[in-house]
Amino acid sequence: MASTERLPSPTPRGPILIVEDDADLREMMAQLLTVEGYTVEATANGHDALEFLRSGPLPALILLDLMMPVMDGWEFWRRQREDPVIAAVPVVVLSAVDHTRAAEFGSAAILKKPLDFDLLLALVRKYCQ
Repeated sequence: MASTERLPSPTPRGPILIVEDDADLREMMAQLLTVEGYTVEATANGHDALEFLRSGPLPALILLDLMMPVMDGWEFWRRQREDPVIAAVPVVVLSAVDHTRAAEFGSAAILKKPLDFDLLLALVRKYCQ
């Protein structure tokens, strides 16, 4: 009899994974989302985010900066898409880069920095119903 392995699935209200190297912005987003009732995890680069994804519960959503040290958002996204266990987690890109370049990313949405926190909350609600 073949065993059917269940892949972890995102939970409706989080966690939400923030991948942002700016400590102040990372903390501000985490506090805002926590006040709104979401569980939040945060990392400072793509490498740490991949480690989290491979070891913890899958988040409902990833908020991803593109320009970071150690492993940037572009490399993180490439590796996420290659891993079938974590590939389906939606990504919202947070970046000051040109939106046309960020659109190549194939993300769920793109938020331009400086962030509009009302729009951020609207997107989180949309993906974490």
